[in-house]
Amino acid sequence: MTPTTQPEVWLRGPLPGLLPLLQPLAQALLQAREEIETALAAFPDVLLPVRPAEVASVGFHLRHLSGVLDRMQTYARQEPLSAAQFAYLAAEKEGLTPPETTAALVRRFRQTVEQMLETLRTTPEATLPEFRPVGRQALPSTVIGLLVHATEHTTRHTGQLLVTARLVQALAQGKLLLPAT
Repeated sequence: MTPTTQPEVWLRGPLPGLLPLLQPLAQALLQAREEIETALAAFPDVLLPVRPAEVASVGFHLRHLSGVLDRMQTYARQEPLSAAQFAYLAAEKEGLTPPETTAALVRRFRQTVEQMLETLRTTPEATLPEFRPVGRQALPSTVIGLLVHATEHTTRHTGQLLVTARLVQALAQGKLLLPAT
């Protein structure tokens, strides 16, 4: 079965090695990864920075998805962000190292999802309600709050990315149809 002919990840049964409470998070991350990999398999690199109607570009979404997952894991471990993470955050909007490729950005997202899945596998249930400060202002959260936010943020940006990717491809191919006025 291909990802398009299989049921969605959450309907494929439990994932091994994960607490039942964290299963939906892992399943949502895997679903996002599958959808992004499928949608961007042949996405032209030249379209990565395109911002139709000034919305965020596909390149931004891919960079941001990886960055958020990485940062939320750091906060969940109760560690400060590193200089490299701050540099990545600052560069998310503009791109990191030209020339960027779709394949490289998707590969990075895949790796970051794998890291997040490992975090989910190794997070003890007893730590889920523990306080975790977020950001320079040390805003209040918990381990479960950070893990849930990382996942919901991923699904939100995945949806935006998928729509933007289809739109910029349609524009590039001259296939955008507008209603007659």
